[in-house]
Amino acid sequence: MSYAQGSIPLWNYFSRRSLRARRKRGAFPTSREMPGIQFLPFSIPLGILGVLCVGLTGFWARHWLGGFAWDGSSGMFNWHPVLMVTGMLVLYGSAALVYRVPLSWEGPKLPWKLLHAALTLAAFILAVLGLVAVFEFHNNSKTPNMYSVHSWVGLTAVLLFSCQWLMGFASFLLPWAPVWLRALYKPIHVFFGSAILSLVMAACISGINEKLFFRLKNSTIPYSKLPAEAWFANILGMLILIYGLLVLWALARSAWKRPDANSQDIQEPLLQEAR
Repeated sequence: MSYAQGSIPLWNYFSRRSLRARRKRGAFPTSREMPGIQFLPFSIPLGILGVLCVGLTGFWARHWLGGFAWDGSSGMFNWHPVLMVTGMLVLYGSAALVYRVPLSWEGPKLPWKLLHAALTLAAFILAVLGLVAVFEFHNNSKTPNMYSVHSWVGLTAVLLFSCQWLMGFASFLLPWAPVWLRALYKPIHVFFGSAILSLVMAACISGINEKLFFRLKNSTIPYSKLPAEAWFANILGMLILIYGLLVLWALARSAWKRPDANSQDIQEPLLQEAR
């Protein structure tokens, strides 16, 4: 079939029109769009929100829960929520977003691998200290351990995180892992990264709720009447939820992923890359 000069075939017209429509809806980025520029203004309020979650958790512990200590008393327990929110939520969420930073899209990936590993290791250390704080307090006060849903979910998150870090180190940072193993494990690593963060969110919210029930059950103003502490802690729980959901949303955005995310990690481990 021949077409007049300058005319567009009907099928080509509708396909181009469909492509333009999808670009307007944001389904496909145009060549002029820079998704990395969008991540930077997003990351600033996200970072502020993370710092706010840590600061409000510390304020709750100091203002309402009696402050901090490291002697087996309730002050030692108060380190538990602060260390867990700092490590397992904020530092872990930051580590998960390292490869969404536009600067990581070009040049050697070694510095970003080291940053990712350092942040996750710091998160793990803080999580271990948080567990020491709560177990030491429970043992000194003769309180049973591991009886609540909060403790089950929280310990599951820490154990999975430990396995995640060890498997990631062995698969992506050491030279003996074969290419097929790294290619096989990478989607599993990505999936459990988001799954662990979801468990951390559930543990934080259930822990806040559990603490409020214990503290306010014999209070002159019960939890159901929403005293000032209940308002404060409930808002803290919502901010933690928002922070975690925003991190998960950023991880799910394909436009913010490193363009070579499926090649360099699989082909070369860190120790070979550093040579």
